Amino acid sequence: MSDRRAGDDRRDRCRLCGSPLSETSNESASGFCSAGCRDVAAEFGTSGGDSAIDGDSAIDGGDVTDDGDVTDSGTDDTDRDGTVRTFFRVDGMHSATCEAFLEAVAEDRAGVTDAEASYVTETVRVDHDPDRVSADALENALSTVGYTAYLREDATADDETGGTRRSREMSGLRKRRADDMLEMRYVVGVVFGSFLLLPFLAVLYPMFLTDFTDWGALSQFDDAFTGFSGPMYMPLFLVMTGAILYLTGGPLLRGAYVSLKLRRPTTDLLAALTICSAYVYSVAVSGLGRNDLYFDLTIVVASIVMGATYYEATVKRRATDRLTDLTVSQVDTARLYASDGSTTEMPVADLEASDRVLVREGERIPVDGTLAEGECAVDEAVVTGESLPVTKREGDAVVGGSVVTTDAAVVDVGERTTSSIDRLTRVVWNVQSADHGVTRRADELAAPLVPIVLVAAVVVGAGSLVSGASELSVALAALMTLMVASPWALGFATSYSVATSLEAALERGIVVFDETIFERLRAIDVVVFDKTGTLTSGEMSVLEADAPDDLLAAAAALEQRAAHPAAAAIADAFDGSGGSDGGSDRDDDGNTSGPARADGGAAAAGDRAVSDFHTHATGVEGTVDGRTVLVGHPDLFRERGWTLGDALEARLERARAAGRLPVVVGRDGAAEGVVIVGDEPREAWEETIEALDADGVDIVVLTGDDGTSADVFDRHSGVDHVFAGVSPEGKTAAVRRMRGDDRVAMVGDGTNDAPALAAADLGISLGSGTALAADAADVAIADDDLAAVEEAFALARAARDRIRQNLGLAFVYNAIAIPPAVLGIVNPLVTTVAVVVGTLLIVGNAERSLVDD
Repeated sequence: MSDRRAGDDRRDRCRLCGSPLSETSNESASGFCSAGCRDVAAEFGTSGGDSAIDGDSAIDGGDVTDDGDVTDSGTDDTDRDGTVRTFFRVDGMHSATCEAFLEAVAEDRAGVTDAEASYVTETVRVDHDPDRVSADALENALSTVGYTAYLREDATADDETGGTRRSREMSGLRKRRADDMLEMRYVVGVVFGSFLLLPFLAVLYPMFLTDFTDWGALSQFDDAFTGFSGPMYMPLFLVMTGAILYLTGGPLLRGAYVSLKLRRPTTDLLAALTICSAYVYSVAVSGLGRNDLYFDLTIVVASIVMGATYYEATVKRRATDRLTDLTVSQVDTARLYASDGSTTEMPVADLEASDRVLVREGERIPVDGTLAEGECAVDEAVVTGESLPVTKREGDAVVGGSVVTTDAAVVDVGERTTSSIDRLTRVVWNVQSADHGVTRRADELAAPLVPIVLVAAVVVGAGSLVSGASELSVALAALMTLMVASPWALGFATSYSVATSLEAALERGIVVFDETIFERLRAIDVVVFDKTGTLTSGEMSVLEADAPDDLLAAAAALEQRAAHPAAAAIADAFDGSGGSDGGSDRDDDGNTSGPARADGGAAAAGDRAVSDFHTHATGVEGTVDGRTVLVGHPDLFRERGWTLGDALEARLERARAAGRLPVVVGRDGAAEGVVIVGDEPREAWEETIEALDADGVDIVVLTGDDGTSADVFDRHSGVDHVFAGVSPEGKTAAVRRMRGDDRVAMVGDGTNDAPALAAADLGISLGSGTALAADAADVAIADDDLAAVEEAFALARAARDRIRQNLGLAFVYNAIAIPPAVLGIVNPLVTTVAVVVGTLLIVGNAERSLVDD
């Protein structure tokens, strides 16, 4: 951090998350933007790890670079030295080796100052000088040796119906095209390979049985071999097998090339050693007229390994398809508002800072700006996480992506014609591109095995040379060693095990985008839960009511005309549709509880005559059946001079202490009762926390609401910390602070949670959440089942054991093939039996149920 940043600019920003300090905040004097950030800093400190102040984006102030500059968060992040930051999504990445290769490709281009790649999120971030190398040139450079790159901010594209598709769906379409190409190559290879294997099945394998038996009937196959090994058929064999090697084994060869270029041995290289050495060996011996042809090994191994890769890609595609219909919070079009009151639809991208837009009740505000006139209520939960709407008056800032819940809003577009959601997206991309994937355990095994296999081939070749063998015999001995000693099945065992594990999770509504997720889940020390919409239902409902029946019906009649969540809950509870038979369900204190008393024997809300309806920032007012009725926040009653009795005041205080929202109802100048509204915890929250606590995981709850709303969680013995009043930037900073000594998982559902989800070691989003949250997460609970969070941990433990077992079984091929090779009696029948036995054992073990249902 520069000295300049440590000076005056730092004093204007939160010491924890880097957000601008508000002059009206009670915590500004101590250097924090909220009480939540203050409490997090008190527990975990303000240093260590990256934060918004050290490099992440502060939503309200743009992107804060490493040297302290606040930059524009438009399509590219532009720094003072003229470099821009461009994000690419790259199809075809599947390992940490791919990351290193693509970073090297980008950094080799003139004008590139830095590049970060993540195969977990298929994202490559490039900082470059646009005058020296354009984004298009980088896109072309990254689209190499089987990789396909495209700009990540190219979020929409025309579809067949003339509409648009969102980035996740477009990513899914691109993946399907890539997978279709992979499928075509695979099918073509398998079909042609099957024809080429017929001579092996019909002639060669029976002939090779003579090496192990004296059965005379087998001698006839020697003559049959002579028939198809002549000049008419053998060239066809060579060409067709070569084509299959290219079509089916192409991705393996690409992986081997990347591995060699980076000097990082992988399972792709091990498999390539086997299929290439078998092909070269067969080409050499076919010219000598010998019958020990291993074309079948090339065909079968390439088909088996790529079959597992295709299966894994198919499961991942199904996972992506599962989430293409998630809620999207960005707005494509805006309603341009002219001075004469007329409006014109136009793309948000075409808005300018001098424009004014009209946002009707129930619509999302397209960009950040200020309220030009009047007042309205705005639901900012998608960005801030606050569960209740906030009042906006003329001159107040409004956040792009938030929803106008009462009245209409005329918004002056801000200097930057973007929304906070757009900048949240950029924050997510910044974090994701630096989220390097975990190297597969099989690739870790491959690193020392490749040199061992190569050394063994050299030793065998040298031994043959010393014994007086010809140069051709020396080469054939070395190739044979590569064929039988290279543990090619490690790649197959990994891909097949990963695919079956991901499929087992998918069947349980747990969508996993990255195969390393299981390894990362097992390492988690702390699970951080967002409150609203994650531990709670995220929906307001009436919990208790203490007021006359006819007044509740009158209140419902008014609330039917309002648009905020509390109003909807009251209108639904007392609209007369449920109803009792005229009685009221009251507790021992005479209070009515829950929405069971929907009509209470009074006239239904819809039957009430309403006139003179007015909407206030904190409530509604109107004349119902000739009497003035007021419904809203206690402060509204005080402002209007309506009386609140001591007993009612005490009741209101108890409701607030329980983390619930009290709505006062009254008539003709006096409050007569209260309706308690709240966002109730999910049914499975206690069981989930207890199960995770039993596994030795610490539990932390973060919320943007005030502390009383989280009291029920704070009182639970399994919850270690509760931090309330935390801003979205504060959530991200809190997660980073916790990562100082522990590995952290974040569970959330909203767009405001997305940066924290991406910043955590592991992000888990619930199915009720937004697309950005799902895109930022590593795991998505598609069925919106909180209990599935703990089940994901159980699956991770089971998947570890399964992969370990299959990695061991991967050496069965070598265990069967190497002894005959040492004894000099190896032949294509032996290697084929070894392939079949090893493959069947791996498949059978992988297909067993991963966990008990």
